[in-house]
Amino acid sequence: MLDAKVREKLDSRLARFTELDQLLSAPGGDQRVADYMRERGSLQKVMRLYQEYLALEKEIQDNQELAGDLSGDADIRELAAGEIPALTARTEELSLQLLDGLFGKKIEEESNAIVEIRAGTGGDEAALFAGDLYRMYRNFAESRDWKFEPMAMSPSEKGGFREVIVGVEGENAFRDLRLEAGGHRVQRVPVTETQGRIHTSAATVAVLREVEEYEVDIRPEELKIDIQASSGPGGQSVNTTNSSVRITHLPTGLTVFMQEEKSQRKNREKALRIIRSRVYELKKAEEDAKRASERREQTGSGDRSERVRTYNFPQDRCTDHRLGHNFSLADIIEGKLDKLVAELLEYGRQKELEG
Repeated sequence: MLDAKVREKLDSRLARFTELDQLLSAPGGDQRVADYMRERGSLQKVMRLYQEYLALEKEIQDNQELAGDLSGDADIRELAAGEIPALTARTEELSLQLLDGLFGKKIEEESNAIVEIRAGTGGDEAALFAGDLYRMYRNFAESRDWKFEPMAMSPSEKGGFREVIVGVEGENAFRDLRLEAGGHRVQRVPVTETQGRIHTSAATVAVLREVEEYEVDIRPEELKIDIQASSGPGGQSVNTTNSSVRITHLPTGLTVFMQEEKSQRKNREKALRIIRSRVYELKKAEEDAKRASERREQTGSGDRSERVRTYNFPQDRCTDHRLGHNFSLADIIEGKLDKLVAELLEYGRQKELEG
């Protein structure tokens, strides 16, 4: 049977499902009808199961009352009592399906991911740390047989990256990486430190779901596309043709600059992939804020400043602040994230139940 927290979550979604039916049947034609239809479609399967579950609960209750009514007909009491085991078995079956519907694979979780790593406070050391995070995720991707595709890189003069964006393609890529989003802090003695002092530096990680073209309505007239000659660090030419692309989404002001490829077409395609994902996340954040301003999901809130993890080299430990305990620093920094990811997935399920 369903516990109170799961039932509360399902009741909330059923209320939204009913609200969407009302919105879609209202006269006048709301401009957001396509969004409503997509949202309703994502809820429909689980809500149909839950409606059946509620109807069975009522039927079981009615049969129990008939079976216990000593003043009623004996044959009816026997018939009602005989139906209860089969009805109960079906509700148990539905319970498992509903749990799978709530916490099993979702379209969002099955998607590919775009991971953006940016150096924060700490100067050169922060850039080096951003490079460490890049290699950590690359190693993790390799262990999962995921495709790890650098999309945009801004190297720092002394190593590492001021910013690096990668596409990660493979089974459950977004699901397993999305809780990496947030602030990552490192404590260690930098290679440039001559007096052996421990420095604290930071980097931020954003994990976006890579969305398909049909999921985000971006019209050509909403895009400003600038073409210019690419140039690498130190003034070296990356390509002699005008291949770098800067795309601005005019309604939101979001901008992506891409010059990694020698082909203008490939740079444009990569920039559009990032733009689509950022616009999708921005719209999702706005919807989340309207529906539940008191609590936003991390991937929808746009708040990347919260510290999620500390990498302490002097004490040889890595602390995930959401889970509240330590992991082997050597394993984590090498990309051996399986145990950590499994615990974070369970943490995410519990937070969803509490929500």
